[in-house]
Amino acid sequence: MKKLSDLHDKADEAMKKAINNVVEQHKVSGRPLAVWKNGKTILVSPDSLK
Repeated sequence: MKKLSDLHDKADEAMKKAINNVVEQHKVSGRPLAVWKNGKTILVSPDSLK
């Protein structure tokens, strides 16, 4: 089971890095991010996420 756990940890870390990169790109460009909240898609400022 250790291998599956290691794979999960690596996938989780890769997803976090990807999300951080997208948020940073949106901060630099000043574009809002589309997020899912309460069953709806809304636009939020990238500054409100960090």
